[in-house]
Amino acid sequence: MKLDILAFGAHPDDVELGCSGTIAKEISLGKKVGIIDLTRGELGTRGSAEIRDREAQEAAKILGVSVRENLGFRDGFFVNDEFHQLEIIKMIRKYQPEIILCNAIEDRHIDHGKGSKLVSDACFLSGLIKIETQLEGVIQKAWRPKVVYHYIQWKNIEPDFAVDITGFIDTKMESVLAYGTQFYDPNSKEPVTPITSKNFLDSIKYRAQDLGRLIGVEYAEGFTVERYLAVNSLGDLI
Repeated sequence: MKLDILAFGAHPDDVELGCSGTIAKEISLGKKVGIIDLTRGELGTRGSAEIRDREAQEAAKILGVSVRENLGFRDGFFVNDEFHQLEIIKMIRKYQPEIILCNAIEDRHIDHGKGSKLVSDACFLSGLIKIETQLEGVIQKAWRPKVVYHYIQWKNIEPDFAVDITGFIDTKMESVLAYGTQFYDPNSKEPVTPITSKNFLDSIKYRAQDLGRLIGVEYAEGFTVERYLAVNSLGDLI
C-alpha cells in the first residue's frame, strides 16, 4: 500500500499530540496516511504497554488512518544505529510516502530528539540503492520521501510553517483522549506526571488556538523543516 504521508512517533500518543489535526485534515482531502510508533511506551508511568496498544488502535480509528504499526523498539533505550535505521527503512520502502512527519528535533523527553534524528537519517539512507532490505522475503526498492517535517511537542519551538486545522481540533482532541490512562483524570489513583495535569490537557487546545491566532485562523499546528520551503507562487501562501 502506497501512502501519501507517513507519521512516526517515538511513543504512542506522540503523533496525536503533535500533528493529529493535520493528519485528520489531510485524510479529509483524500490523502492516505499511516502511523508508525517506534516503541510501545512501556516505561510510561501510567497504564501498560498492552493498554497503550489498545489506545493507539482506538486513536487510529478516530483519525481514519490507513494503517498503524509498532516497531517494538525499547522505550527509553533505542538508539540511532544500523539495526534501528534498517527497521525504519523497511517501513519507508513498504509504504513509499511522499511526506514524512516525525518527532520534534529537541524536546523534554529524550526519546523525542532521538526518534527525530533516527527517522530523518533513515529517510536519507532509504534512498540508497546499495542498502538492501527485504520484507516478507521480497527485496524492497529504494525510496526516499520528498520532505521530512518535524511536529512540535512539549517545548514551544518556533515553527517554520503552520497548518490551519480549523474544523479538525475536535478530532485531534478526541484522538488524544483515546489515551485514557495518559492524561488528566480527576478520579485516577495513579501517580501524577507532567502530562496528567488539567493544564497540560487544556494546553493542547490553547496552544493550537494561539498559533492559529498568529496566522489568522482559529487553530493551527506548527512544524519545522530540514530544508527551505518552496512554493510555486506567492498565492500559495494563506
